[in-house]
Amino acid sequence: MLTQAILVAFWAGICSMDDVGPQMLRRPLLTGTIAGIIMGDLVQGLIISATLELMWMGIGNIGAYSAPDIVAGAIIGVSLGITTGGGIATGIALGVPVSLLCQQLLIIWRSFACFLNPWATRAVENGNYKALSKVHFFSTPVWFLIRAVPCFIAIYFGSDLIKTILDAIPQSIITGMGVASKLIPAVGICILLLMLLKGRMWFFFLLGFMLTTYLKLPIIPITFIALAFAVLYDMASMSSKNNNAYKQDDKSALNNNIEEDYDL
Repeated sequence: MLTQAILVAFWAGICSMDDVGPQMLRRPLLTGTIAGIIMGDLVQGLIISATLELMWMGIGNIGAYSAPDIVAGAIIGVSLGITTGGGIATGIALGVPVSLLCQQLLIIWRSFACFLNPWATRAVENGNYKALSKVHFFSTPVWFLIRAVPCFIAIYFGSDLIKTILDAIPQSIITGMGVASKLIPAVGICILLLMLLKGRMWFFFLLGFMLTTYLKLPIIPITFIALAFAVLYDMASMSSKNNNAYKQDDKSALNNNIEEDYDL
């Protein structure tokens, strides 16, 4: 069990590093499947991770909103679902509270990480790139351990420890975190609106608002409609750029002809 706990923790740390990079490993279908391979049951890992993927398909960080941590939730849910023999029911029952618990850990770390920005800014302004590298050397291990440690503890000590930790958290803290998690999405939406309302982008926001509010369309038809409008917008922009380029070429050719006439 110790070897499996270390391997699962190492895999969780790699996924955590990817989560602040290209984000190619964060989906439950992949993270949970690899965890299932480590725990020695690929089929059960696929079944549990696919179920968690369907349940968390629409979850993502938008703006300043920090979503439940589906990385640690999927890894721990699949691992404990296999070790306890509970299957999908145990995987979901443990994956959801773990994702919420790790969400709070990520919020605490991201709040603390804001204090690293002035350090990095001073290093760049002073041209001290060694100090700038120290910021990365300090934050990178934290990103690795922030998911590796909870996954190791959960796998090595079992589900009873997770339940004990959750029960030990005061209800007032859980309630406060819940209220804060409902306010943060509003901040993220406001940040996105600031970008959408610049230039001509407000038209796409208005289009999406009308499709969802008045036509009551689900997300998939809206996605295809938005894709069609995005392609048309790109084609119109490229056509406008080509026309401007042709006009500039015509002006250059006309000026050259005038200069040649003067030379004659």
